[in-house]
Amino acid sequence: MDLSYSDEEKAFREEVRAFLDEKLPKEMAETIRKGEELGKEGQERWHAILNAQGWLAPNWPKQFGGAEWNAVQRHIFEEEAAAHYAPRTVPFGLSMLAPVLQKFGSKSQQDYWLPRILSGEDWWCQGYSEPGAGSDLASLKTMAVREGDHYIVNGQKTWTTLGQHANMIFCLVRTDKDVKQQEGISFLLIDMDTPGIEVRPIVLLDGGAEVNEVWFTDVKVPVENLVGEENKGWTYAKYLLTHERTNIAGVGFSRAGLTAVKRIARAEMSGGRPLIENPHFAARVAKAEIDLMAMSTTNLRIISKAAAGAAPGVESSMIKVKGTIIRQEINDLARRAAGVYAMPFASEAVEGSNEALPDPHSAGPVAAQYFNNRKLSIFGGSNEIQRGIIAKVTMGGGK
Repeated sequence: MDLSYSDEEKAFREEVRAFLDEKLPKEMAETIRKGEELGKEGQERWHAILNAQGWLAPNWPKQFGGAEWNAVQRHIFEEEAAAHYAPRTVPFGLSMLAPVLQKFGSKSQQDYWLPRILSGEDWWCQGYSEPGAGSDLASLKTMAVREGDHYIVNGQKTWTTLGQHANMIFCLVRTDKDVKQQEGISFLLIDMDTPGIEVRPIVLLDGGAEVNEVWFTDVKVPVENLVGEENKGWTYAKYLLTHERTNIAGVGFSRAGLTAVKRIARAEMSGGRPLIENPHFAARVAKAEIDLMAMSTTNLRIISKAAAGAAPGVESSMIKVKGTIIRQEINDLARRAAGVYAMPFASEAVEGSNEALPDPHSAGPVAAQYFNNRKLSIFGGSNEIQRGIIAKVTMGGGK
């Protein structure tokens, strides 16, 4: 397999660079570079810029309004977007729900929901995890009982990312409790403005609240909002998770993060030598870079298979595990490189916080990023669960 880029792919990279140089707002890139929150308005603005270019949904088929890029084009765009400090698009509608609707949804669901995802009319969030049903997702307890033309939903979801902004949520619900756990789950689309839904923020260590609890009390959901067949939701959930796990790896973001580590580590703090000259630290940086290069090559192999029509399987679990380990290592290196300037709160740090560095914004809120990204090895299926899947498929003859 040839892992080098063709002339057409190199030309595409130049096109992407030109677009980002021209269309990515400078203040938006600076916000991302400093590690600050973009906010809902900023996310919607970038969403609209990409949609106007026709690049919002790179993996969607053209028949649904997507760019229908091949896997290598998507890889190139993700690399360049990270290098230019472009925001990540909110994935829940674009990269998680949309593939499910395109494969399993009805024609009417596709015609209605997919254009609204592109236009930004709907902001989706994910209703999967529950207290006691995270990595063991099949044990979920949120119930949906059919009464005539509606389902009545009762239960709770947790760790609902950006649920405070969402007007729609796709949910896994239990529609049959008398069968094997995986066989009694359905996939519902629920309007967040429906009476009986309450969103409660979960305040994190950094004081933010990007995740939430969502409570359902006698919530009425039209039957036509059922995706696919009743009690077949586990199949759709697994299909969605293969896309989520590949996205979590974040090769482009790890490259950008490693560049930031080197920049911070080259700064001379308090008259001392730059940390990058410390042999132990330099060795850790070198190992992270080697691991990232190896994972990038593996990622290219996987997307090459995808370009040939093969669906991601156990490889998505492998990339998820290794990718999250590398990203967490880079976060730790950044925190160590920034030293006292990486204190979580300015009041606890030295006078002036990170403004004392030669580049006032070279450290950024690296402690907040470090703590926030501990989640990477948990969501999308914990790394422990993924290792079990890898072992079963590669050594135990599983599917």
